[in-house]
Amino acid sequence: MKISFALLATAATLTHGFSPAAHSRLTVSSSSLSAAGNTDPVDRSMKDTDANLSYPAFDPTSGASPAISRNNHDGVWVQQRPRPRRNRKSEGVRAMVRETIVTPANFIYPLFIHDVDYCQDIISMPGCQRHSLDSMLREVGEALELGVRSFVLFPKVDDNLKTNLACEAYNPDGIVHRAIRMIKSKHPEAVVCTDVALDPYSDQGHDGVVENGEILNDVTVNQLCKQAVSQARAGADIVAPSDMQDGRVKAIRDALDSEGFTNVSILSYTAKYASAYYGPFRDALDSHPGFGDKKTYQQDPANGREALLEAALDAAEGADMLMVKPGMPYLDIIRRLKDYSNLPIAAYHVSGEYAMIKAAVEKGWLNEKDVVLETLTCFRRAGADVILTYYAKQAAIWMKEDGLY
Repeated sequence: MKISFALLATAATLTHGFSPAAHSRLTVSSSSLSAAGNTDPVDRSMKDTDANLSYPAFDPTSGASPAISRNNHDGVWVQQRPRPRRNRKSEGVRAMVRETIVTPANFIYPLFIHDVDYCQDIISMPGCQRHSLDSMLREVGEALELGVRSFVLFPKVDDNLKTNLACEAYNPDGIVHRAIRMIKSKHPEAVVCTDVALDPYSDQGHDGVVENGEILNDVTVNQLCKQAVSQARAGADIVAPSDMQDGRVKAIRDALDSEGFTNVSILSYTAKYASAYYGPFRDALDSHPGFGDKKTYQQDPANGREALLEAALDAAEGADMLMVKPGMPYLDIIRRLKDYSNLPIAAYHVSGEYAMIKAAVEKGWLNEKDVVLETLTCFRRAGADVILTYYAKQAAIWMKEDGLY
């Protein structure tokens, strides 16, 4: 709500050098008061405020040790020289001293794709779809016009292409590889990021190769190297290993470099937790674990220091950016990594967080625009340089409407 200049001028005259007589003649227009939510001028002396009450009221200005003093104009006065509210008094001042700025350039927009010629709504993620490749291309174009520059692709793979070794992950004619080529051909300025993990391609629903219920770390890393190189050949700007296997960042960096892709970045899922917030995402990809859970390779939600170990390893192995996933429940981890590392930090505003906001909005319990923009600002304030969010396009629209960029 904006405060009128008339009110600000009146407040200034009450505290800056007017005589008591001039003070008594000052009036405030009813339109200004209405705009500020008031109905009557306030007697700043507060002397007769409680005169007509049927019960005795405490007077903070009385007694030997009054809690509140009186100024030169007999107005009540809290004698506090530093007043933080002075830096909040108008939108202009608030904008001038704002510590944390979010723009669409901070976003990576996750897009779900499938190999059919129609789009399909994702029931557990209202507003999100599995896009056809043509629809994906339109979505990229619209988002670019709004200032969103980066995109990450997640495929829904046909079941008949899934195997335990997940060889479809590095098929040069696979859906992700074709999608990369389409985007880079139509929009070469777009930054295309790819997910490096086997679960969309695995008939086991896990991020790695399985043997007797165990996810094989080194065999999985071998397959991830093939996947990352094939994506780089297709034109990916950034590869993002989300598998949480040990040593995979170094192996992928060496694989990319040996094939001449020294400019392809690695955005490592450094602190990816075995979280309960991933359900809607797994619906979108049809990639729920075929057995058990992912706790033997994703981090324990109870652990914070472990993220620093993962960050140190990933940085030493050649990661260019470090990601924390999920986002909101792990703001403390984002801050730890920001304080610990000089690398850019990314936060993933995951499907469960997105779905919870959508559900509350549908119930009428939250204002969607306000809570989303506040959430994205929280990520930046905690230390995230990059935010993966399904709200990227919509948030960019809101920001543009509000003149925030």
